[in-house]
Amino acid sequence: MAGAAVIWIALLGPVIALLTHLSWHDIVTSLTAPGALDPLYVSLASGACTLAVLLLLGTPLAWMLARGPLPFPRVWEAGVLCSLLLPPLVIGLLLIFMIGPYTPIGQFLAVFHLSTTNTFLALVIAQVYESAPYYVLGAQAAFSEVDPRMEQQAALLGDRPRRVFRRVTLPLAAPGLSMALAVAWARAMGAFGAVVVVAYHPYGLPLQIWTTLQETGLASALPFALVLLVVALPLPLAAYIWSARAQSRRRA
Repeated sequence: MAGAAVIWIALLGPVIALLTHLSWHDIVTSLTAPGALDPLYVSLASGACTLAVLLLLGTPLAWMLARGPLPFPRVWEAGVLCSLLLPPLVIGLLLIFMIGPYTPIGQFLAVFHLSTTNTFLALVIAQVYESAPYYVLGAQAAFSEVDPRMEQQAALLGDRPRRVFRRVTLPLAAPGLSMALAVAWARAMGAFGAVVVVAYHPYGLPLQIWTTLQETGLASALPFALVLLVVALPLPLAAYIWSARAQSRRRA
């Protein structure tokens, strides 16, 4: 118990340090300046778009990885793990070579007056690449925990595969999916390495913290760090509580 308490305090140490070095005056002064909350709106909008992309594309991939219909599943899993293990700055550099303005993808998007560097679209793409592995791996684990026999029983009763997925698989996997999505949300909100390479503008909260730190110092950056914590942390904590309660009910 003592060791667990020490680890818990150590993990919360940065948050405690942040709160002890902030005053209400500093928060009000920094956040009431003209345009101070614009990065918050940018982060919220880009984060919502990122989650929509993950739900649309990551959920089917996670289900196929869990149920095994993909050819060479280990290759697909290795690709997801590589994107998880690559340093974010490296991801940003690789994105430039993959979707930059002089690549085939970049030139194709230019026809539609879209750019994948220093735009809102570029910010969403960078956040997707930094957060997708967290969602896909978490969702894969959630789908893997669903008992296939329950799906088989629903199929024997005449339900089609889509109906089985909607009425059996998805509700049973929902707590794990919500946890994975919440972790991906926090990761997207804090994305910096890839973002600073491909989407320096428009500013989200992480870049606002960085530029404020460089321009006016640590004290001015701390209020924006608090805003980032307030935006990023509640969703994972709520999802964890819901997931833990759902698992307790299942055991009971």
